[in-house]
Amino acid sequence: MRAPRLSVFIAASLDGFIATTDGRLDWLEAAARPDEDYGYEGLMATVDALAMGRGTYDHIAHLDPLPFGDRPVFVFTHGSMAPRPGVTFWQADPRGALEHWRTLGLEHVYVDGGELISTFLAEGLIDDLTITVVPQLLGAGRPLFHAGFAHTALELTDLRSWDSGMVSLSYRRI
Repeated sequence: MRAPRLSVFIAASLDGFIATTDGRLDWLEAAARPDEDYGYEGLMATVDALAMGRGTYDHIAHLDPLPFGDRPVFVFTHGSMAPRPGVTFWQADPRGALEHWRTLGLEHVYVDGGELISTFLAEGLIDDLTITVVPQLLGAGRPLFHAGFAHTALELTDLRSWDSGMVSLSYRRI
């Protein structure tokens, strides 16, 4: 059994932030237009599990049910969390997580959250990234990428723009 493909799909301000300093996403929600398809549904049609950091999970934890259908969700956290059906809270390292997903027979995992993405990049495990650049400058906030990963060569595989001014850049790791 081969390891699953690991994909990133995330939006960031033009200056590289994924949330405000206090974790708010209202700037992103205000910029998105309901008549524009940024590719999220297409991605979700191909993934069979989601991996996210605790901060990302905290942003959606109030939703019941979670909007991922029957796909398992793996939340990387150092704290204890109340059990929730379909959600695994764990402290796995990226290689251990990848091996576990391989044994489960997963084929495509969506990795979400700035710190978690950087942790997987540090291990050279991310296969492809789609970053939608939002035409806003936040000036400060939670960065998309965190220091600590090696130089990673990427190949541009797609480029899309919308009337809202958003631009999606899709890359594959070389």
